[in-house]
Amino acid sequence: MKIAELSEKLMGMSPEIWERHANKWSGWSRVASLPLIALAAWSRIYIDVWAAVPLALALLWLWINPRLFPVPDDRDNWMTKGVFGERVWLNRQERPIPPHHVRAGFILNGLSGLAALPYLHGLIWLDGWATIFGTITIMLTKLWFLDRMVWLYEDMRPLHADYASWMKRSKQLDPE
Repeated sequence: MKIAELSEKLMGMSPEIWERHANKWSGWSRVASLPLIALAAWSRIYIDVWAAVPLALALLWLWINPRLFPVPDDRDNWMTKGVFGERVWLNRQERPIPPHHVRAGFILNGLSGLAALPYLHGLIWLDGWATIFGTITIMLTKLWFLDRMVWLYEDMRPLHADYASWMKRSKQLDPE
């Protein structure tokens, strides 16, 4: 099982939760997760083993976030389309995507993975420059990846009716 698929499984991402995660506020508020984890790890300087509490809260935020926001009314925005593109990316085994998107996705995820090395080094050894460099590089490559996912979604939406249907609010999932 690939890392992305494992992550999706651990997060318990059902279609209903993906629908809520498509809310732009869910996506943008998750951008703060990596710095929150870094702050929690660094808090051990001041609160010692109690740093496990803010770390657990930061990790809980990752799980709660996609469930916290309502199904979006506005779907014609960059972040929402990026989340839709991530769903298309994760479904690429069943429904192949163009090779240029595969290549770009793997390169950006690889760069993000490499940036995790200084990030983790910084968190473990309390190296500020490594933490900052890793955080910024991971966040930039993740945002670039999301930009590619918008492009991927826009390329795949006209080809698959179910992908196109994500642009319409699902009344079954969030009746009002």
